[in-house]
Amino acid sequence: MSVEKRVKRELEEDEEDEGVAGKYRRHEHEDRRSRHCPYLDTINRSVLDFDFEKLCSISLSHINAYACLVCGKYFQGRGLKSHAYIHSVQFSHHVFLNLHTLKFYCLPDNYNIIDSSLEDITYVLKPTFTKQQISNLDKQAKLSRAYDGTTYLPGIVGLNNIKANDYANAVLQALSNVPPLRNYFLEEENYCDIKRPPGDIMFLLVQRFGELMRKLWNPRNFKAHVSPHEMLQAVVLCSKKNFQITKQGDGVDFLSWFLNALNSALGGNKKKKTIVSDVFQGSMRIFTKKLPHPDLPAEEKEQLMQNEEYQEKMLESPFMYLTLDLPTAPLYKDEKEQLIIPQVPLFSILAKFNGITEKEYKTYKENFLKRFQLTKLPPFLIFCIKRFTKNNFFVEKNPTIVNFPITNVDLREYLADEFQSSHKNTTYDLIANVVHDGKPNEGSYRIHVLHHGTGKWNELQDLQVTDILPQMITLSEAYIQIWKRRDDDDEKKQQGA
Repeated sequence: MSVEKRVKRELEEDEEDEGVAGKYRRHEHEDRRSRHCPYLDTINRSVLDFDFEKLCSISLSHINAYACLVCGKYFQGRGLKSHAYIHSVQFSHHVFLNLHTLKFYCLPDNYNIIDSSLEDITYVLKPTFTKQQISNLDKQAKLSRAYDGTTYLPGIVGLNNIKANDYANAVLQALSNVPPLRNYFLEEENYCDIKRPPGDIMFLLVQRFGELMRKLWNPRNFKAHVSPHEMLQAVVLCSKKNFQITKQGDGVDFLSWFLNALNSALGGNKKKKTIVSDVFQGSMRIFTKKLPHPDLPAEEKEQLMQNEEYQEKMLESPFMYLTLDLPTAPLYKDEKEQLIIPQVPLFSILAKFNGITEKEYKTYKENFLKRFQLTKLPPFLIFCIKRFTKNNFFVEKNPTIVNFPITNVDLREYLADEFQSSHKNTTYDLIANVVHDGKPNEGSYRIHVLHHGTGKWNELQDLQVTDILPQMITLSEAYIQIWKRRDDDDEKKQQGA
């Protein structure tokens, strides 16, 4: 039987089952029966996990998938020969949830269960947020209690490391704590009607990211952690396996790809803005000057420098993040023969963007001098600290510690003079700090995030969530940072403090 015919048959079977359920509901006796199902006490909420792909455990089909609420497994269909029906008869498991329609059924009798006590299950499967709830997320510090009794702070929730996806976990955790981005994705109505080309798989990223945001901020979870399995499956598919669950990746590479892919999937381009570009996109001027080959005689170099080809050119360019270059780390030893790790102030590596500092860049054939100057600062500014240098043989890591203040970083001096007046505020506070520990290809990732409601910092490393003092954050090998620009309310808070 062809796939098309099989899918059509499965859908018809379920439509017939819906008709049967409808007949039940026409009878008062059966309607009472549906509201007072005798098997509700067999539901085992501790085994329910909706973070994984919604497909039948036997046929591996996504069509008409149902969750058995007694054992937690997924099965297909409700017809007489369906996997869910057979499972019900064989194991006396009677309560099932349609993972698409969110309707409950009792099998093998095949009637619709209507009971308000089941609402917590549908909410875990598909959390929803009102505008009022969203607006209060950063104003409250209320702990939630999971079904297993553990307490957690919504938004500060561990993510499963399925095998080697901690690089993606850290980036997703960072993005989930950027309020305007989070708020946009908590409301599915914001993007569910976006027009997209037929067969556009990239929109799957948008859907899965929204689902993950709602799970991370769900105040009524059954457990105090979330698995990013479906989100990462979309990443593997949409990146054409450039980023995987089973192979360690680079956090900056993933962040760069993910932001651009998300922006594109939402319809963003040079003319059209999206929530991603509104939150993260700034702009800069890039001044480039081509250099003569270093082996040429001095006179020939001087002549070439007069040519138009070697004159400095200026390009206006948008950016989603700024790359900060670390100075070469001279690993020398002290009198006790112990390695000394160098340190550098944040403002020293930010000098790259003051419009004056020049740096030489080499390509295979040509050399260039470049300098950079910012023209627009975004509401949320991402720094990527360049720790890794790749050559033909191996990857080297620069362990230099960057000394940075947690708050009150003013970037006005890096703006071109004519653009300073258009920026009312240029002061930023740190809200997320992604850290890479260990060797280049074998290390691990963790993240420090600020919870706006409590004003406290937390460290997350996969499932582990702990408090951390702000002064400890500056001692880490920071790799990716997200800074929030202060607004009027932030200024008032600072003054009040």
